[in-house]
Amino acid sequence: MIFEDLPTTPTSEELLDKAFSRAARAGRAKSGVEAQESMLQTASNVLSDNLQNVVTAWPDFDEVDPFYRELADAVVGVDAARTHLSEVTWASRKTKSLGREYIGRLPREDADAAKKLRKQAFARMGSVLREIEDDLQFLNEARDDLKTFPDIRPDEPAIVVAGYPNVGKSSFVNAVTSARNETAQYPFTTKGVRVGHVERERIRYQLVDTPGLLDRPADERNDIEAQAVSALTHLADAVLFVVDASGTCGYPLDDQLALRADVYETFVEGTEGEIGFVTVCNKSDLSTDVEADAYMSVETDEGVEDVLTAAIDATGYELELPTRD
Repeated sequence: MIFEDLPTTPTSEELLDKAFSRAARAGRAKSGVEAQESMLQTASNVLSDNLQNVVTAWPDFDEVDPFYRELADAVVGVDAARTHLSEVTWASRKTKSLGREYIGRLPREDADAAKKLRKQAFARMGSVLREIEDDLQFLNEARDDLKTFPDIRPDEPAIVVAGYPNVGKSSFVNAVTSARNETAQYPFTTKGVRVGHVERERIRYQLVDTPGLLDRPADERNDIEAQAVSALTHLADAVLFVVDASGTCGYPLDDQLALRADVYETFVEGTEGEIGFVTVCNKSDLSTDVEADAYMSVETDEGVEDVLTAAIDATGYELELPTRD
């Protein structure tokens, strides 16, 4: 997952402690003006390099897969992240230039004057770091949020499971996927996102269940949730929409079909058939009184494998084999 390796972002205080303690050690190895110059060079390098490392640890959002980029935008705001990263880049360059400026101003024969200039430079470096306290804090909090994303892989075929609560979505995902299903709490959901995997003919398919997003009408989602749904449109190769004709889920069938139409419009319309769509009626042991592409009962296991096959077929995914020239 693109954000899983993001390191913890240090605070301004931690960076200053690190830089000045190393500078002190460097200064003890020398004397006079040379000691002050060594301290300046060390502090400047440590601050500049560590700040630049904060920036380079982040991926270029222009090169991130649209699915993850839009999710990141929904959770932390891509423009905001870029602004804070830009401020840290400025601080990296500023601490580097301060080191060069003060090293160039050091008197060659007056150690006391050199010491005063070095202290002045350290004070200015401290001011620079305090200016970006909020930027570093934002980046660390953003990193914590982004690292909670489950490992959904845009390069593998994905089946997004949708439908009202209690229609059997999670039960279906649990029934057909491995025991290693991953559940992670996205900042924009209340119940977590569940990702299961199943293999067919050496291809691994991802089944993504999104409680809190695709289980209610679009007009009931807030802006962040709506953007998260938009991100899923970049991921989905097929949508499996589950209905419960028996009504035991607690939602009228008409409401379920209205949500189905909304999800279909969001994911399929305008894609020229690139995203498959399968409607399945669960709890078929209780009722099949709805037109659907397939019928199943997760409770009795009837039709479950057929539904999985229909969903896999709907992705239209074919393994690309290497060819000989």
